[in-house]
Amino acid sequence: METRTSTDIPPVAKAYNGVDRNAFIFGWNPQAELWNGRLAMIGFLAYLLWDLAGYSVLRDVLHIMRY
Repeated sequence: METRTSTDIPPVAKAYNGVDRNAFIFGWNPQAELWNGRLAMIGFLAYLLWDLAGYSVLRDVLHIMRY
């Protein structure tokens, strides 16, 4: 019988559907939520860098609304 401590994890973490959590699977599945969050974080970071570079869309929109 194999014994594991509570700190051992398998080499591939599985979601509750038994598939690799990092696999890119098309459709409605648990992996889609992980990929959605990752891509949203990349988009948010890209906007922040764009804003810091001087191309602030929000500032331009607020400036237009002021007049």
